[in-house]
Amino acid sequence: MIHDVIVSVLLIGGALMSLAAGVGLVRFPDLLSRMHAATKPQVLGLLLFLLALAVELEVWALVPVLVLCWIFQLLTSPVSAHMVGRAGYRTRHLRRELLTLDELDDIVTHAAHDDTPRQAAGPAQEDTRH
Repeated sequence: MIHDVIVSVLLIGGALMSLAAGVGLVRFPDLLSRMHAATKPQVLGLLLFLLALAVELEVWALVPVLVLCWIFQLLTSPVSAHMVGRAGYRTRHLRRELLTLDELDDIVTHAAHDDTPRQAAGPAQEDTRH
């Protein structure tokens, strides 16, 4: 009885986290908010599902495989979110009026300004910046 309650609570918690991620993807207004909604609750939801699976099956040999699955998800989710955010920033698919502080704008503008003379000179000119 207690075993079934624990598994049920973990499954419901995982389902609620996945539902929160899905609702966030639909309801949030811009790319950066949606990116956050897609990664944060999804990783916790997967952890709860994997814990429910481990508790239900009661096989110790399965625990390293489940931990490995969660670690891979934990490592790849932030990287994929970073790449989506970077691509969205570069292609201007974000709403700047929703940003409180855009620290990257000055860096991107400065880098674009620095690259302009070097690109015009061609590949024969050597870059002397250190």
